[in-house]
Amino acid sequence: MWSEEFWKWGEPLLFGYLLTWLLIPGLLMNRRKPAASVVAWSLTIVLMPLVGSFLFLLLGLNRVERRRASKLDSTKRLGQRLPEWSQYEVLPGEEMSELSRSMAQLAHRLSETRVTQGNSVEVFAETSRTMEAIEKAVEEARDSIHLEYYIFQPDETGRRLRDMLIAKAKQGVKVRFLYDSLGSMRLHREFLRPMRESGIQVATFLPGQSLRERWSLNLRSHRKIIVVDGQVGFTGGMNIGDEYLGRDPVLGYWRDTHLRLSGPCVLQLQQIFVEDWYFATSEALLSTSVFAEPEHWGNESIQIIAGGPDQETEPFHSIFFSAINSAQHQVLLTTSYFVPTPALEMALQNAALRGVDVKILIPQKSAHPLMIVAGRWFYDSLMAAGVEIYEYHMGLLHSKTITVDGEWSMVGSPNFDARSVTLNFEIGAALHGKHLASLLEEHFANDLKGATRVDPVTWKKRPWWMKLASGVCRLFSPQL
Repeated sequence: MWSEEFWKWGEPLLFGYLLTWLLIPGLLMNRRKPAASVVAWSLTIVLMPLVGSFLFLLLGLNRVERRRASKLDSTKRLGQRLPEWSQYEVLPGEEMSELSRSMAQLAHRLSETRVTQGNSVEVFAETSRTMEAIEKAVEEARDSIHLEYYIFQPDETGRRLRDMLIAKAKQGVKVRFLYDSLGSMRLHREFLRPMRESGIQVATFLPGQSLRERWSLNLRSHRKIIVVDGQVGFTGGMNIGDEYLGRDPVLGYWRDTHLRLSGPCVLQLQQIFVEDWYFATSEALLSTSVFAEPEHWGNESIQIIAGGPDQETEPFHSIFFSAINSAQHQVLLTTSYFVPTPALEMALQNAALRGVDVKILIPQKSAHPLMIVAGRWFYDSLMAAGVEIYEYHMGLLHSKTITVDGEWSMVGSPNFDARSVTLNFEIGAALHGKHLASLLEEHFANDLKGATRVDPVTWKKRPWWMKLASGVCRLFSPQL
């Protein structure tokens, strides 16, 4: 009897500990993983052998290097065949501030793109206006429409845009649609079938060969890209779906920041899409119509930056860190998920201690509540250093922007968390100059009207269980 009971419970336990001894050595030898991530996963596996090992395998951290290497190889192979447009790229000159020159050089070394001049930019703070601009650009398309999205919902908003794309495809416009398999998991065959039947090329970014890979949180394309005719581009924080237009009764008003771009910087945006499309389909889009001569010009200096695990470095981690450390007067940071790495936490603290005015705007509610709880762990140390923290309560804040000293800004898809700067494929537009920085400063000031500043004294008096919850979520923040 005793022997039967032992094997009934002992076999799974022994199997779990066998997995522990197999997984932990590989985890400890992974050079790209931060120490905090290694510790969190090791504790999870040791304390809960079966569950922890299952979660580790599901999240696929042990497969990051292989898939990363595949994407890196794909990008390098295509890069050797891409057309040259260096005539539109400029070296940081005297007309730039010292901060902009420094950030431009750093971004170039990290992502191999230079600043382009002569661009036109529209900054949207209202998602309805963003959607109107996207639909107008699609309606006016003559040659090609390229879309890459993390989330594209098969709801009323998604169907409306889909039907517009189908109509353009039937008119002879080349339409290519690339979506992330996890973020857009609700997309189904019935939704995609009419797209394919109309001639639209549809591809999935890293679909995975197994159930575990399809549901892995790692190596997701969090990018939001639209390029029309190689002339007009869109990027920023907004996905496609009803909730992003404020139609979700629970989430309510949706606040996001998105850009409409024209000019030479669209070539850089197009290149990122072409590289991702090549990785997903092995089709190289190298025609002159894809990389067309810019027809629209403006006065803005812009640098499109791609970041992801297919690169040798972590571009957005370094860019955030350097921008904050370079600040002399002010840092305005807006992010929907705030779970900073130790390096970014220290950069914010040091900036405030140096006398820099550091303000952080974070949502009070989220579609992923655990991220809010985890982020609140960092409030105490940051406020002690003099950082001002505000929680937005007028709806759901989803913007990802940073403005430094009124001279350099960035708008894009990366949040201020470990996943965005280490594991996701992200995209950002670095905006050089006072004009665009002042627009983002105005947006930040308006957003503060719908936010409440976290009072350091009151915050210290919060219930013990709130502190415990933040501590627990913070422990696993590298996996959130």
